[in-house]
This record gives sequence, structure tokens and C-alpha cells, in this order.
Amino acid sequence: MPWGWGESQDAHNQVYNQGGGYDDPNNQAKFSHELVAGGAAFEGFKLYEDHQRKEGKPVEHAFAKELLMGFVGGEVDKLAETKGMNAYDRERAHHQAKENASHMYDEHYVRGQNADNYDPNQYGPPQQFQGGYGNY
Repeated sequence: MPWGWGESQDAHNQVYNQGGGYDDPNNQAKFSHELVAGGAAFEGFKLYEDHQRKEGKPVEHAFAKELLMGFVGGEVDKLAETKGMNAYDRERAHHQAKENASHMYDEHYVRGQNADNYDPNQYGPPQQFQGGYGNY
């Protein structure tokens, strides 16, 4: 079952803040693929939001999810390389992170706001990115 916002935000905090992100010199292979997937889904979603809000253009949900999956996949790759994940766990993390991000996207934009498409001019970012974490 995919993780939602709360679980992914907690995982992000553990992987990026408490255990160091991909630029931490003390990286260790101590995180499970689930934890890496949750953290990468959250970080990738944030990077996607930043990019799309800067662009300011509405896009269809299917295209938005394709872009989102690219950002999420990149975060998994960065973490997998620096955390010393083996190939099997890396693939598991990729799969779960994309599942998590898709679930989070649907939860916020499709079900949460009943949006016809992703339109940064009409719909606000997820509340988890407002305040302390985001620039919104």
C-alpha cells in the first residue's frame, strides 16, 4: 500500500535531516527501501512543485504525473548511490516511491481539490510544502 503525505514527510525528515541527505559525508546503508521511497517521493514532489509553479503553466494530470515520476526517480537514484543500496533495493525503492508520489498527487489534486488538471495558478500546493518547508 502506498504511503500518504504524513508517512512520506516523516520518512523525508529521517532520510534527509536526521540521517543526512545525499550530500552528507557520513552516508551509510542504514535506510530501508521503504524509508528511502517515502523520503524520495516527498522530496521529488517538492522539486516538481517548485518547477511547475515557476513555469506557471497548466498541464494534464497524466503529463504532470510523468514529470513527477522523473523528479522522484532522480531522488531515489541520488539516495541509492549515496546510501549504498544494492540494485534490488534500489528497484524496490523506485517502484514504491513512484507509487507513493502518484498516490500523494491524486490525494491532493484529483480527490482533494477535484481538479480537472494541474494548474499552479488555480490550485495551491500541498499544505506540507507551506510554511517551514516550501517557498509558498
